[in-house]
This record gives sequence, structure tokens and C-alpha cells, in this order.
Amino acid sequence: MPTREEALAALRGVAGPDGRTPLPASGAIAGLSVKGDKIYLTLAVAPDQARASEPMRAAAEQALKALPGVTAAFVVLTAERAQQPAEPERPAVAGGPGLDRVKKIIAVASGKGGVGKSTTAANLAVALAALGEKVGLLDADVFGPSLPLLFGLSGKPKFAGVGKLLAPFEKYGVKLMSIGFLVPDNQAVVWRGPLVTTAVRQLLRDVDWGDLDILVIDMPPGTGDVQLTIAQHASLAGAVVVSTPQDLALIDARRGVALFNQVRTPILGLFENMSYFLCPHCGGRSEIFAHGGAQAEAEKLGLRFLGAAPLDIKVREASDSGAPIAAQAPDSPQAAPYFALARAVREELAGQTRRAPVITSD
Repeated sequence: MPTREEALAALRGVAGPDGRTPLPASGAIAGLSVKGDKIYLTLAVAPDQARASEPMRAAAEQALKALPGVTAAFVVLTAERAQQPAEPERPAVAGGPGLDRVKKIIAVASGKGGVGKSTTAANLAVALAALGEKVGLLDADVFGPSLPLLFGLSGKPKFAGVGKLLAPFEKYGVKLMSIGFLVPDNQAVVWRGPLVTTAVRQLLRDVDWGDLDILVIDMPPGTGDVQLTIAQHASLAGAVVVSTPQDLALIDARRGVALFNQVRTPILGLFENMSYFLCPHCGGRSEIFAHGGAQAEAEKLGLRFLGAAPLDIKVREASDSGAPIAAQAPDSPQAAPYFALARAVREELAGQTRRAPVITSD
């Protein structure tokens, strides 16, 4: 009998609605069910794409029918009303003025904690700014904010602008906001889910981000309320999924990929952190968490592999000092993976149709 993994593998040979992204990575899969020898697939597209998407639907159906053991494959298209026109010119954002001049929002996510996601997000934001982009970074990890430490900042943000919006901090060319600026670092945040999601929405829409090309959101680990709130209420242009190479982390990375697929957010690719360790004394290489797992997983899922960063003491020291390595030593070998990541993210975003972010108020 066919498995779900075999079905997804078959669908990687089918292009999604944009004609180039493999279907499993396109965000168009709204439902996939394997029941015995039958496969049921639901594809969600924009209403104006419904007719043009029929060849995609037919190709997906043929790919599934060709699997050994499959007696029938049923593939249907659904279309939902778009929240706003596809090509608006700087529209106002529903629910607050803070994001009305932000062009694109991307998420840096992981299925679990401890993989260096926040360090990656911080260095990505700094590298994007160094490459000439207007960048903001939002630390959305309410329970474990790390942005104040990573950038060596403290104190409470001031109110500014029309509507008494919070004024973000700014350092290394990046506008910055975190719950860590609003709650003392020795105080535990013991909020229930609704309060957490409300706080995250306010950090998005009630901050005076100003003119930004890219707002990077450092997502909390996992696939819970906050992740769904951001994915469902912000029109994300894409997501970068961070993982370490070992199987345990990759299992959780797959869950992160599945979350973004479910809410139809394009996945920009996978980034492998702590890929290997170079001994500073003897120069010997140790693959502490194995090596190449994220790259193999990206190939398996039909996603772009965005590069790998080693486990390096200089990256840790830079982060602890409040100066991410991309800012402290931009020409160093340690910073190179983050600049490569920034260039890859820019390429992926440049290939998209411009779409302004939408924050819903419900």
C-alpha cells in the first residue's frame, strides 16, 4: 500500500501554481489523505488561478495514480476569496498602521528549540541590511526572548508616531522589537495562549516599523498557537526553516514544514545550523550532530537548501557580546554562511509577485 511520504515524493515532480516550485513546497496542498489503495488530495489556489490550475491538478492526479499499489487517486481544486487584490500599491494594513509600509514579512522557524534559530534570524537580518535592504527583526518568542541579548540592548521602547505606536530600537541597520524590552529579564512570562497570541499581534501591528523591505520574524520553536497566529494573520512571503543535521531535529523540522504547507506559506528553504565543528586548537573537523541531514531533507521535500553554518565558538562569543557575527566580523568565514543565506532569501523573494502583508484583527 502507498504511504503519505511516497505520495509527497511523487508530487515533487509536479510544479505548483507558480509553474516552478515543487507542489509539496508551494503551499497549495490543503489536504492529503491515503486510505488503503486510494489517495485523496485537495489543492487550494486563488480564485483567478482556478482555470489555469487544471493542468497542475491533472498532473498531480497522474503522478499519484502511477504509484505502485494505487488503484485510484482523487485530486480536487478549491479556491478561496483573496483578502485583497494581488498587486495593491502600499495598502493600509487591517488592524493597525504599523505595517502599512512593510513590503514583505518572512519567518525564521524551527520545529524545536536549541537549533540556533534566533542566532540565524539575527545574523540573517544584519546581513540583509548590509546588502542594502531596509530590515526589521521581530522576536516573537514571548516565553524565551533572546533579541535584547543578541543585540546588546536594554530598556523600554518609547511611543512615537501617529496613533502612539511603539518605536523600535535600531542597531546595525536593523529595526528591532521584542517582548524582552517590555518584561524584566528576571521575570517569567506566565501567560495563557489567548494573551500570548494577542501580545504577538500587537508587536506586529502596533510598532512603528516605517519603510521596510523585509520584516524578519524570529518565530518561537514548535508548531503551536503563536506560530499559527502569525502564519494565519500575517501574509507571510515565505519561511526559512532551521534545523541541525541529526534525525531528531529533522523530525521536528518536517513538522515545521508541514505547518507552513498547511497554511499555504511558501517555504524559502532549509538552513542547516551546527553543521560541523572545527577544533580551534588542532583544526580537526567533528560532525557532532552528523552532517548534511538538512540538505538531504531539502532535496527529499523538493525545497531549496539555503546553506550550512558550523558550530563555532566565535559565533557564540559574538552573540553573547551583543554583536552578531555578521555585524562584528562581516568578512569572516563565520559570517559567510549568513550572507549566503541572505542572498538566497533575496533571490527567492525576488521571484515572487509583490504581495503586501495583511494583519487581520480577529
